[in-house]
Amino acid sequence: MRRIVRAAAVLTFTAGAVLATGAGAGAAQAGAQGTYAGCPSGYVCIYPNGSWNGNKPEHKYYTYGAHNLVDETGTHRVFNNQTGGATVQLCTGYDGAGCGSKMGTWTFKDVNLTPVNSIRLAE
Repeated sequence: MRRIVRAAAVLTFTAGAVLATGAGAGAAQAGAQGTYAGCPSGYVCIYPNGSWNGNKPEHKYYTYGAHNLVDETGTHRVFNNQTGGATVQLCTGYDGAGCGSKMGTWTFKDVNLTPVNSIRLAE
């Protein structure tokens, strides 16, 4: 019985993610959180080439505050797998300066990181 419930939950999540991604918004939101695509719950993960990269994030960030990026150019997928409404912002300056809009929890975006020099994680 557990196997059936687990399979139904995975199928429901996958269908929701596919539908949200297919909406053309460039970002997706879903419900329950856990490790997804190699990104542990509570983390912000960055993947190369605007893809899930075989479930292997290039970078994982856990602590609140600014994190400087080094030599990140081109399109990357930024996934906010934090919990409790925590947000992430992409910033054009180092040390969290010049930040854009906040990405909510369980959201991903495919973005050009060439002009981005840091990210900021916040509650």
